Amino acid sequence: MKVNRIVANIGTADPAQARVFYQDVLGLELLMDHGWIRTYGSDAAARTQVSFAVEGGNGTPVPALSIEVDDVDEAHRRMLAAGFAVEYGPADEPWGVRRFFVRDPFGQLVNILAHA
Repeated sequence: MKVNRIVANIGTADPAQARVFYQDVLGLELLMDHGWIRTYGSDAAARTQVSFAVEGGNGTPVPALSIEVDDVDEAHRRMLAAGFAVEYGPADEPWGVRRFFVRDPFGQLVNILAHA
């Protein structure tokens, strides 16, 4: 047996609020919409990963999600332009990533990162 994928599920009373943050700003596609659940993703092959942490690194809180992008600075610019407040970074971390933390519309702390 092998695990094919892991999907993060965030509870909310209004799944449509995810559109601006996850689709408009981050560019994910709406893959499924049943009204009560919306799933965003991409056609790119995703690796199956799950992390467990006591902190988010450099004394930061543990983020609910980590999203790897190809251009952290562009993602940062787009988040600010869309009115989302950045809570940490952008920072070049000693373990080889550039990242920032932002809250999504549901209050979840999201780590946006790219490997150096």
